[in-house]
This record gives sequence, C-alpha cells and structure tokens, in this order.
Amino acid sequence: MGKFDVWHEYGEELEKRIRLQNYPLAVKLLETEADIPQGAERPLRDFGYHLELCQGFALSRRDGRTIAMFKEDMWCPEPVIGYGFAEPPQYFLDGHIRFPRDVKDLAAGKNYASDFPRLDVGKYRGVVSAPLNTINFEPDLVMIYCNSAQLSLLLLGREYIDGLDLSCRLSSHSACVYSVVPTLKKGHCQVAIPCRGDRYSALAGDDEIIFTIPAQKIESVLSGLKHVEQYESKLPRNPRMMREPEVPESYVKIATMMGMNMG
Repeated sequence: MGKFDVWHEYGEELEKRIRLQNYPLAVKLLETEADIPQGAERPLRDFGYHLELCQGFALSRRDGRTIAMFKEDMWCPEPVIGYGFAEPPQYFLDGHIRFPRDVKDLAAGKNYASDFPRLDVGKYRGVVSAPLNTINFEPDLVMIYCNSAQLSLLLLGREYIDGLDLSCRLSSHSACVYSVVPTLKKGHCQVAIPCRGDRYSALAGDDEIIFTIPAQKIESVLSGLKHVEQYESKLPRNPRMMREPEVPESYVKIATMMGMNMG
C-alpha cells in the first residue's frame, strides 16, 4: 500500500457513505514554501491573479485540483490574520473590519475582532487543499461541504465514540477561518456556515454547511458511520409520515417510566 493510500480510501468511503456532491477536502497548513506538495498550483504564479481562499477551496472540492496559497496569493485579509500569516493591523483590532457595514458601532466591530479565531503569528506561511482521495501529503484536517441530512449523519458518526454533543461557535463571517482554526487549536470537529465570500465568490450553495474533522479523528468518525448504518441511519433515506411511528425499544421504556403511553 502506498504512503497516502489510506487517506484515499477514507475519501472514497466518505463520498460513498455521505453521498457527497463534491470531494471531501484535505487541508494542511504549511510552514515554508518547501512544504508545498508536488503538483500543487499557486494562483498568482500559475493563473496570474489572486484568489480568495474560499475560491481555492472551491477549486479543490469541485474541480479536484491541489491548490497552495500563501499571503501573496490571497485576495482576502481574514485568513491571513486567522492563520497567523501576518500580524493584524490595529485598524482590524479596532473593529473596522465590520463597522459600518455589518455592526452598529466600532465597539461591536471590536468585539468581533477580539473573538476572531487566530493561530500564532509566524508559525505557518501557507495552506494547501486537495481532494482527500487524491492527496500526496498528510492533512491536518478534512473539510466537508454537505447538506443538513449529511451533516446529521456525520454528527451521528462523531457521537458514536463518546456520545457527547458538539459545542462550537458559529459566525456569519470568514468560513475559511471558523472551519479550520478551532479544529487545529482544539483538535475537535467543527461546524461552520459558508460566509458571504464563500457564497458570492466561491459559489457555495444555499443548502451547504461545512463540517470539519481533525485528521486524527477520521477513522473514529468512519467507524461511527459504519455502526449507525446497521440501524438504518444512512443515505439515501426513504422518509415517510406515519402516525405513532416505530421507535427504538429504549425510547418506549424511558417513556413508560415517565408515564407516557407508548406501549
């Protein structure tokens, strides 16, 4: 088996079990340009223009391309700040990134800047993305654009190991940061909402939401998906509206203990 074959198999299994309409993305933060995987494309060098990072991700998840981006390739300051490629200017910290367009005053804008997820400045210089089933690098995380039914199934797979809920902060902004930085910092899965840039510039659909899995937890999520499939939690589904629909025996027992008539 080749060095990256196991990742390719994970990608193919995710596509099959979740019925994805685009590739699950492998994402890796890069410390130097020497870390760029062979065959990766650079927007400014290879295309002659900049891209927003969400557009780079879109080229990977839709077209199957390996895209490496550094500060000089980017057309949006938020991932540059969030990934620690540069120090945020005081203008950002004072709240002007959001005021007056999105918030009522600079104080609110400053709150946004203060809460903004950030990696340590200088640790990384770039980021690369590619379809999980074709990568030639070790990913830090896997990013999946999915719909609500697919997200529900992914969450079931995640919960299989410990049964704990997923706690995450949601924002209407900077999906490329909110989907990646918390996962890297805390090592847990993350849900993020495609932001304006992702929708307007990178063509994210109205039915799409982002689910991010740390690389070290891919196997456990897949094991959970395999388990819940035995109990009909799988795609495609055949939903139907029924009176008093069939429920698991444990539901009936718990309901009976509380005086509900579900027998």
